[in-house]
Amino acid sequence: MKPAAGMPRKVIPITPAAADDPQAEVVSLYEAQKKIYPRAISGVFARWRWLMVVVTQLVFYGLPWLQWGERQMVLFDLGARRFYLFGLVLYPQDFIYLTGLLIISALSLFLFTAVAGRLWCGFACPQTVYTEMFMWIEHRVEGDRSARLRLDKGRWTFEKLWKKSLKQLLWIGISAWTGFTFVGYFVPIRALGVELMALQGSWQLFWVAFYGVATYGNAGFLREQVCKYMCPYARFQSAMFDNDTLIVTYDEARGERRGPRSKAVAPRTQGLGDCIDCTLCVQVCPVGIDIRNGLQYECIGCGLCVDACNTVMDKMHYPRGLIRFSTQHGVTHSWNQSQMLRRVLRPRVLVYGAVLAALCIGMVMSLVARTPLKVDVVRDRAALSRIVAGGRLENVYRLQIMNATERLQRYRIGAHGLDGLEVASGPGVAIGPAESRWVAVRLQVPYGVVPPGSHPVFFDIRAEGAATQVVEKSVFLVPR
Repeated sequence: MKPAAGMPRKVIPITPAAADDPQAEVVSLYEAQKKIYPRAISGVFARWRWLMVVVTQLVFYGLPWLQWGERQMVLFDLGARRFYLFGLVLYPQDFIYLTGLLIISALSLFLFTAVAGRLWCGFACPQTVYTEMFMWIEHRVEGDRSARLRLDKGRWTFEKLWKKSLKQLLWIGISAWTGFTFVGYFVPIRALGVELMALQGSWQLFWVAFYGVATYGNAGFLREQVCKYMCPYARFQSAMFDNDTLIVTYDEARGERRGPRSKAVAPRTQGLGDCIDCTLCVQVCPVGIDIRNGLQYECIGCGLCVDACNTVMDKMHYPRGLIRFSTQHGVTHSWNQSQMLRRVLRPRVLVYGAVLAALCIGMVMSLVARTPLKVDVVRDRAALSRIVAGGRLENVYRLQIMNATERLQRYRIGAHGLDGLEVASGPGVAIGPAESRWVAVRLQVPYGVVPPGSHPVFFDIRAEGAATQVVEKSVFLVPR
């Protein structure tokens, strides 16, 4: 029963009492997610998206198979605690470089977002890339948008069964290979393939399946819901936007009033704008929004609606650009491209750029000046201090020496800091390529020369035939 005119309308959730309230409009607190059937479109931005799909997947799938000498070119070997990145050998002690890389990546995202909106989301984000791949398979197997709609609404037939099965098999194949490749960055991929074929390596098999299922679910079924509800970037991106950020915009002054018309009729004579209300921009949108309603946080900036609208404008013999990449100031003031580009170098962009450049320069200089030798010093707590033959006082240490080069290195161990201090154990040690080794080192001083207490000493570790040297501080204990 509808309320009478002028009466206030109450909107309440479904409850047993709601059915007896004549003024209540019963609504559900939950709504089933409607599947989006994006329409295929060709154009400049569609081609750019596919170019990014090809480039990113060539890098992702191909990089683990490339060799650098006798090893995998890029390998984060968690078991051996070695990280191989082209010619670099990194240890957990080099975690600072990962921190710097993450900070640089975050600042790059901030900079690109301030300048050109969500280009990362629309063209290079893994969720976008794999969703595009899965939708392409769906389009090839099941047909275009209208064919997919008919197929899903129709009853189960042999045609529907084999098309759905083939699509799922292709999705599962890509997902499994993606999971295998991802784990191949942490386990030597050739050895991983042999182990999986022999059904060995339980934890490797688990993670291959885990990332395969994640890819299958996110790209095959969740799709735009990941961008809308799971990705935090969609929620805080507006904090990085301003009126000079390049975004997908609809020229409302030019497009309104919407409505269909004949090509032979001038739209202005009928009080119409250039938008013919074909909804093609909505049909091609991978997240199912109507860009004509203004900027929305769901928009990933892919530009497919721009391609669709330009296609319609060409057919209607109207100027392109009713939907285009522009800025809020550009649309409001009808600026051309050069006028908008003059606003790119604004304060926030300059700050982001300066900080990003400084971090990149610092990271490169740090890697260039990096010493390919790591040393950790640990005191032997079982024997803090003791008197040995010859009336000398001895402290025992354990040195972890990490060779960060890919050739055999011989290191000489020395010490200084106290009068009469000498290394009583062997002065040299050989460490294999990219290996780590614990070495017991005994330091001695003449008894009675050093007063009781804790005294700083320094270990000198030098590579024979090279300028590599590391100095590590410790303490020498003299009992009272």
